[in-house]
Order: sequence, then C-alpha cells, then structure tokens
Amino acid sequence: MFRDHTKTVDIGGVKIGGGHPIAIQSMCNTKTEDVAATVKQILALEAAGCDIIRVAVPTMEAAEAIRAIKKQIHIPLVADIHFDYRLAVAAIENGADKIRVNPGNIGSVDKVKTVVDAAKKRHIPIRVGVNSGSLERPIIEKYGHVTAEGIVESALDKVRLIESMDYDNLVISIKSSDVMMCVRAHELIAKKTDHPLHVGITEAGTLISGNIKSSVGLALILNQGIGDTIRVSLTGDPLEEIKSAKLILRALGLRKGGIEVVSCPTCGRTAIDLIGLANQVETMAQQFDLDIKVAVMGCAVNGPGEAREADIGIAGGKKEGLLIKKGQIVRKVPEDQLLAALRDELEHWGESH
Repeated sequence: MFRDHTKTVDIGGVKIGGGHPIAIQSMCNTKTEDVAATVKQILALEAAGCDIIRVAVPTMEAAEAIRAIKKQIHIPLVADIHFDYRLAVAAIENGADKIRVNPGNIGSVDKVKTVVDAAKKRHIPIRVGVNSGSLERPIIEKYGHVTAEGIVESALDKVRLIESMDYDNLVISIKSSDVMMCVRAHELIAKKTDHPLHVGITEAGTLISGNIKSSVGLALILNQGIGDTIRVSLTGDPLEEIKSAKLILRALGLRKGGIEVVSCPTCGRTAIDLIGLANQVETMAQQFDLDIKVAVMGCAVNGPGEAREADIGIAGGKKEGLLIKKGQIVRKVPEDQLLAALRDELEHWGESH
C-alpha cells in the first residue's frame, strides 16, 4: 500500500500515514528511569529534528518515569515493551503516546488482550514489531530459514490477532539486518495491508556501515512509495540518526527545508583544511531554517564553477578564499574568515532574498 493510501494514525498529535509527511524517529540510549538524562537527550533530539521518540521500558520504574518525562518534552513518546504485559499497561497509564510490542513475546492471548484493552481505552496506537531475529520457530521451519515471506506472515498473524480484539489503531514494523531481505519484506507487506509502516534496517551497525546499509535499504523502500515513518538505527549517538534520516529524506525529495551542504572530495589542489571546514559548515548549517544549498569547495580553480548550482558557497585558496553566489565570485575573504563570512551571509539571507 503506497503511503498516500495507508490509514492515518495519530501519535500524540503527530499524524502518520494517509499521505502525511514521513516522520523521523529515534530511540533514547539513556536509562529511562533516569528522568533528567532522558529528558536532556530528548530535548537535544527535538532540536535536531526528531518527530517521535522511543524509550525502553524494562522495569516498572521506567514505566512510571514516562509521566515525568512527558511533562518536560514536546514530541510524542513511545514505550518499547518486551515480555511483560504489565509494563505495557503501566506505560499506557502513565501517558505513553504509543507502545511498541511484539505480541509473540508478551505471552498468552489473554495478556495481549489486556494490553489491547488498555490501549483501546485511551486510543493509544500499538506498533506491532517483528524482527528477523525474533521470528517464531514454526515459521522458520515452514520456510526452511528466515525469509522475507516469513517475516511478513509473522507480522500479519499478530496484526490479525489484535484486529480480532476489535482494535485496528496499529502501526507495523518489520525489520531485518539483511538489507535486501528487508526491502523484499516491505514490498510484500505493502500489498497486504493498509496499516502505516515504520521502516528501518535493524542492527545496521556503526556510523559508517550503518549509514550505508540504512541509506541503501531506506532508499529502495521509500522510493517505491512505501513507508510512513523511519528510523536510521546506528550504534552511536542518537543525534546522528536524526541527521542521517533528514539527509536520506531530502536526497529522495521527500522532505524540504533546512540547508543542504555539498562539498568537493578534495584533491591535490586543495589548499585549506577542507575536511575540517566542511564539517564546521555542516554543523553551523543546522542552526538556520533556510531551504537553500551551500557549497564548500577546496580550491579557487574549480570552486566557482562546481558551486554554480548552490545558492551560496565558499572556496578555499592560499591564505584567502572566495565567497560565491550562484557560481559568481562575490568577494575575496581571508582564509581564517571564510566561516565567519558565510555565517554573516546566512544570518542576513532573508533580507536580500
């Protein structure tokens, strides 16, 4: 089901599905019981562009902490539950905007129904999550090994179980660390359900490998019109997940706004610390709500021409650099003032454009 035609689900005021903008999610790596640390991280993620945040709820103390956390943040809070249905009920009662459960590890049907009834009472969406690593043995035996078909069958079995309890306020998540298996699973499930889909490559890895796997997988899925929310799962600072997700959506033309920074790959003509400068520009750019392209070039020879498609750019040279607009040199700037000159232009961009 293409994202324009999936059901609309309201998660604490953020609507997903039904053609609404694809929401960016992440998950705290703090101890949820530590309210101050968790709130601090969530506020930083909000500032970076996170739309929905998830926290682990492994204890009753964590479930109860949700109430205090909710009072201090501004985006929807999702409770991640495994094994203990009582934690799911407690998280709902303490104000979680959505819960993430795998009904397969919650226990008996009666326990699942207790969770569903609690969610139904407060109109809280349930995210039904199935990972390739948690696939039930009967399904693995049916297909011979872990397959995309098995992942989809497992997820839809659980969806039907909850639907049989007269509740369909659902989001489906099917993930695998195998990129192409994950892509195939989403292609299959999109034909079988109109529930919104949360998309991501699970256990993708560290910053470099995780970004590559996530970019490939998410691009192949999202570009087919599949997926209503995303998470880039990285072993590292959750802030990096938000940066990557925004870049992936922007590259696919699925999100507008924010400065896009482009930079050349360096060569023997590079006469400045281009790598350091480009990183500084990228960090600075996050402070501006401008829908423009900024180029960072390493030399004055090719810089102006290569930056022609950018709204504004800087190019380094020996002891001095260039400020460029639409490929035209505006003025020369001392090398150590390039970043400041660019900042000044961005601060006054709205006045002249």
